Amino acid sequence: MSRLQIFDLSQPQQARFSSSDAAEIAAKLQQQGIRFEQWQAAAPVSASSNSEQVLSAYATDISRLKAEQGYQTVDVISLHPAHPDKDALRQKFLDEHIHSEDEVRFFVRGQGLFCLHLGEQVYQVLCQQNDLISVPANTPHWFDMGSAPDFTAIRLFNNPTGWVAHFTGTTLARQFPLLD
Repeated sequence: MSRLQIFDLSQPQQARFSSSDAAEIAAKLQQQGIRFEQWQAAAPVSASSNSEQVLSAYATDISRLKAEQGYQTVDVISLHPAHPDKDALRQKFLDEHIHSEDEVRFFVRGQGLFCLHLGEQVYQVLCQQNDLISVPANTPHWFDMGSAPDFTAIRLFNNPTGWVAHFTGTTLARQFPLLD
């Protein structure tokens, strides 16, 4: 189940707000300029579905988002617990960073935890199957895929070459809870 928790920077182990209601999550995030939506597949998809099948199942929502936001490229990424580089891939995104373009992810299956540093607060958004999140360009954040990552996600990009992480150099991310 999707979840939003909001923490004050001074109390990283005690959430001051928590909700698993998708409408409430979307409303709270919208107040911060963050898009959160839930999509439904137009055709069955599974862990064995290839990229073309996944993109076809969500083609209507992808086209809408591309038209609204000007995204130029779309791809599908999958990670499984047996991936030999899973630990290095997890560590790569656990430090606070920004991107010069939006970071848009739709979870076809599995989950991921987006942690957004917004002023004096951290918004932790647990995205699961059917959740879309769009983190605006230059928003400090970090991402946790867990110790046994198992997900498929659609990524949308403004720039055909994809996004590049620019690390902030802070250790803030290490103070907040992550996925098990």
